[in-house]
Amino acid sequence: MIILGIVLLVLGWLLSISILTTLGIIILVIGLVFLLLGALGRPVAGRRYWF
Repeated sequence: MIILGIVLLVLGWLLSISILTTLGIIILVIGLVFLLLGALGRPVAGRRYWF
């Protein structure tokens, strides 16, 4: 999710499409939250590991 968020963010900035930038930021933040929760050992959405 983090990589997808970064790709959408960069494409949004390069192509000047604001919806891509917004979606990129949202997906990036969600991915970072999942990463943080997983690093703390907390289950995310009922799963302990995300592969």
